[in-house]
Amino acid sequence: MNSILRDSDVVELSDPPVFSFGQKLRANRTIRNDGTYPGKEIGDVLVKKGEVGYVISIGTFLQQFYIYGVEFLESGRRVGMKRKELEPVDACEEVDDLPLPEES
Repeated sequence: MNSILRDSDVVELSDPPVFSFGQKLRANRTIRNDGTYPGKEIGDVLVKKGEVGYVISIGTFLQQFYIYGVEFLESGRRVGMKRKELEPVDACEEVDDLPLPEES
C-alpha cells in the first residue's frame, strides 16, 4: 500500500463538500483522460479550461478527496473532478446577459 501516490496530506473528508448538487462550476484547467473515462484514448481532452458545468454527484476517492461529478454543457461529458480543478461561477456573472432597464 505504500506505493499509492497521494496529491497531498490533506484529508478533505473531515469537512463537508465545498460544492453542492446543482452548483454551477468552471474548470480551471484542461482535463485529459487518465484512462478512467471510457471510449476515449489516454491523453484525450475531456474538458477545456473555462468550460462550465453543474455538479450532478459527489463521491470520494482514496478516503481523502471529494470527487465532484460535473456535467459539462459544451462537451456533453460527465467528468469526475477534484476541488482543485474547479471554481464556482459567481452569481453576478449569471445575470450579465440580462437586458438593463431603459432610463427615462
